[in-house]
Formats: sequence, structure tokens, C-alpha cells
Amino acid sequence: MQITTVSVRVGDTGEAAGFFEDVLLLAVDRKPDSVDVRIGTTLLSLTEDRATVGRHHLAITIPSNKFGAARQWLEPRAALIGTPDADEFEFAAWNARSLYFTGPDRSVLEFIIRRDLDNDTPGAFTSADLLCISEVGVATNDVLATAAFLNAEADVRPYAGDPGRSFAPVGDTEGLLILVTPGRPWFPTTDRGASPGPIVVEATGPRPGDFPLGAGGLLRIR
Repeated sequence: MQITTVSVRVGDTGEAAGFFEDVLLLAVDRKPDSVDVRIGTTLLSLTEDRATVGRHHLAITIPSNKFGAARQWLEPRAALIGTPDADEFEFAAWNARSLYFTGPDRSVLEFIIRRDLDNDTPGAFTSADLLCISEVGVATNDVLATAAFLNAEADVRPYAGDPGRSFAPVGDTEGLLILVTPGRPWFPTTDRGASPGPIVVEATGPRPGDFPLGAGGLLRIR
């Protein structure tokens, strides 16, 4: 599953646009009521809603040969998020390695290398190495039911293990939805709970259709 568009609400589109433009050095298209950000092959569409609590989670795939270079590029620009023991994290079951940082509205953003993908690039790390959004956090009131629904109806399957009651990644190495219960803290934080509310994820996948995700979410496969 390749994620082509992610549409979410943020408290202040101007602030969000400034972050993606000035921190991640990405092209931003400001519109009267929204902002579009091109992150590799994914379009991130941000709509302003002053009442929103936008603690979203998005992971951006970077080339597998540039993890260290990506950290050196990012560290002076954004606040890294870690635990008392680490600020880089290895996920053996996913054959991946990640670092996390703060985005607009205290969202939890992530750079991730997925070693199962053949995506090495030459040269120094730049914003052109932000290849795509490959994970989108989605709050849903019944994680198990949503995971089962997506498996049966959309052929979007559990990833790297069986779904849990409060946490279930579904999809594949190229694109994942991280299903969690509302308010569950996004790793590696303890105080940034997943926000319920409107979120639309458009993707390519095996079975086209519109698939409700609960709590205002929608997966649209084309």
C-alpha cells in the first residue's frame, strides 16, 4: 500500500506551513483555507481548525543508507524525542530503525529506514531524501474491529504480528496505518495522546473503495 495523500486538521496552518518550509525545507502551497506540503510521493494536506488538538503521528521513509546523515541534518533543526535511555530506536520485527521529533501542534513525526526496501540514494542528505509518508497514526474507538474490517473488506492486513486492543499496525512495508485507541500516547512520548477526529488517507492498494476507520477517519483506496 502506497500512501498518496494524507488530509488532517491543524490548529494553525501558518505555523504548520512554516515548520515544513523552514525546518524540513519542503515546498509549501498556501491556499485560503488549507496548506499542501509535498513529501516525496505523498501530499500532506493541512486544514485549519482552531479547536483541533492535532497530536498526529506521521512517519517519513528515508533512504536506508542515510540514517546517520539524516540525524545530523535534522538535529539542529528540530527537537528530537526520546526516552531516558535512547533517542534512536531499532525495530527488529520491522527490520527498521527510527528517530522521532516534534512537529506542529506537538505532533510526533518520525524518520524511518526500512531495510526491506531498495531505496539507497547517493550524495549528501537533503530534503529530497524525504521519500514518502509511510505511516499514518489513526485513532479509532475499537482497534480490533477496525483492523478486522480492513483485513476483510480492503485486504489491508495486520503487519508484523497480531493486532492488539490498543495498537495495531496494518498494511505493508511501503505503507501502514497505525491504529490506536484515542488518547494512547504516541511512542516514544508519555503525554502526547492520539487525537480522534477527521483524517483521510488516500492510497493505492489491492481493493479500491472507501473504508471508514472510526472516530472520523477514512481510508480511500484507488
